[in-house]
Amino acid sequence: MPADQPRTLSVGFVPGVTPGKWVARWRERHPGVPLELHPHDDALTALLEGSDDVVFVRLPVERTGIHLIPLYEEQPVAVMSRDNELSLYDDVPLEELAGESLLDVVECGGPKVAVEVAATGAGVVVLPMSLARLYARKDAVHRPVPGLPATTIGIAWRVEDESDDVEEFIGIVRGRTAQSSRQPSQREAPKKTASQKAAAKKAAGGKPREQKGARSPQPRKPARPAGSRGKRR
Repeated sequence: MPADQPRTLSVGFVPGVTPGKWVARWRERHPGVPLELHPHDDALTALLEGSDDVVFVRLPVERTGIHLIPLYEEQPVAVMSRDNELSLYDDVPLEELAGESLLDVVECGGPKVAVEVAATGAGVVVLPMSLARLYARKDAVHRPVPGLPATTIGIAWRVEDESDDVEEFIGIVRGRTAQSSRQPSQREAPKKTASQKAAAKKAAGGKPREQKGARSPQPRKPARPAGSRGKRR
């Protein structure tokens, strides 16, 4: 890859995202380029400030100055105390949440604290399933709520960042194989012309290759002395 690339790829991600499979593929294909992982509550800020080259974010986010590709959706769940009657459902009907005290994640100080409050029986909090699993507690349970809209995880990078390392990682996340012609690592270098090859060989101390079909000059025979003839038999 070109020498002007970031030779350490920095990847940030929000809680609940598990980028392990993509990181493993990167390290398998590019063992010479270290990849660093950084968890962030606000991964987008880390990207815009230049701390990370690529980040996984939870939508919606402000898209000014970034490229963003949605990747997958997360199932919303209701997190509650084990003693809450909603825990008896396999899937909680949306209308059943109307009679519950719904906790505000921001007012609680984040999803982890919100789960802790829900576990006490003080209310119910709705979160993406990935966060409910991340902050799971023995005194709390979570159940899917099919009637709620899903959240989306996407991958983002800066508009002005056109490095091959970033493009290579985006390709891995999008499922491109190591042999894909769209991956920077598979792009062929421009072919040299015949004159460039000859010049390069000459500079290296070699002799230029003879052209096909060309004949080497033959030595001329010495001329006979004037007046000399061979004897007849």
